[in-house]
Amino acid sequence: MTKLQLFNLISTKNIIFVFMKILFIGPAYPYRGGLATFNECMARQFIKEGEDVKLETFTLQYPSFLFPGTTQYSTDPAPEDLNISRTVNSVNPLNWISVGKRIRKENYDLVLVRFWLPFMAPCLGTISRIIRKNKNTKVYAIVDNMIPHEKRIGDITLGKYFVNSVDGFITLSQSVLDDVNKFDKKNKPKICTPHPVYNIYGETCEKKLACETLGIDPKYKYVLFFGFIRDYKGLDILMEAFKYLPNDIKLIVAGEFYNNSEKYKRLEKQLNLTERIHWFTEFIPTDQVSIYFSAAEIVAQPYKTATQSGVTQVAYQLEKPMLVTNVGGLAEIVPHGKVGYVTEVDPKAVADAIVDFYNNDRTAEFLPHIRIEKQKYSWEELNIQTRKLLNV
Repeated sequence: MTKLQLFNLISTKNIIFVFMKILFIGPAYPYRGGLATFNECMARQFIKEGEDVKLETFTLQYPSFLFPGTTQYSTDPAPEDLNISRTVNSVNPLNWISVGKRIRKENYDLVLVRFWLPFMAPCLGTISRIIRKNKNTKVYAIVDNMIPHEKRIGDITLGKYFVNSVDGFITLSQSVLDDVNKFDKKNKPKICTPHPVYNIYGETCEKKLACETLGIDPKYKYVLFFGFIRDYKGLDILMEAFKYLPNDIKLIVAGEFYNNSEKYKRLEKQLNLTERIHWFTEFIPTDQVSIYFSAAEIVAQPYKTATQSGVTQVAYQLEKPMLVTNVGGLAEIVPHGKVGYVTEVDPKAVADAIVDFYNNDRTAEFLPHIRIEKQKYSWEELNIQTRKLLNV
């Protein structure tokens, strides 16, 4: 009887039993950001279910030209409940071979490799190919982006190399699944399951307290733009939308500039928005995230391109209405008119939705639907779907 067959027998009796040895390869502490947070949350759920779990992350993740932000490292304390090692150098082929051979000998039942950027394909693809030579370990990729937001020469070739290196795929939106299918000519096993709701950001507080903490006036209405500020996320579209909005609506921008900030500062002056935008352009630590969401009534994601976004799941956890644009997989988990708005990528369309939200006081209308909808997106469900994939 295989371990997976044993799981099927045991799980029907609700008995917790350590039956799988699982390794994550990808971002994790001390690296910061949504990918690291996701991997750690998924690992915790597997541990809760009785699995033997380890995470291996990078000694070097990005060269500086791929990460123009301030730092890649978290200021949060190290998680004491996770077994995390820094072993992988993204640019050293000798390291890839060494790491792959070691993991191959360690004979894991399941290795989950996080793929989000073609640059990582040689490293992660080589390690995966070596691991699979033991004929026991299944290597599955959690794919965030098959086709990157900022395209570079060689992306297609690198994507093909990685896709041919693993046994199957976990995607978090239909749009990413469609992209994976364009690369996968062998019809490998795949699942599409929504990004779970985060459970690490605490609870919201009263708007007045949040505004006082941030040093802003609570008498105004606030739209929140949250997360790394990158060109594809459409902050400029949201700023353009403000020329159609009344002056009692202001914008909170909370997140670090990933690209040059000058274009946004010029646009701010051009649109005469200096008094209407509050900039908090540093990385937001985990324990402060809820403050920014508490100060705002609605969260805006006016992306120009997208696959899915972890910001949506933070908004679900903290029960805030959302505005997203109809790109990638964003609309898949934000039902229009129930938990928020899905608009076209257009400043006037974005502005019209914001006006409707405030003029009709939609918070009370959306909140019950947000609470119902977010129950669909659990870490337990993600792991259930992952186990089903292993049985294919």
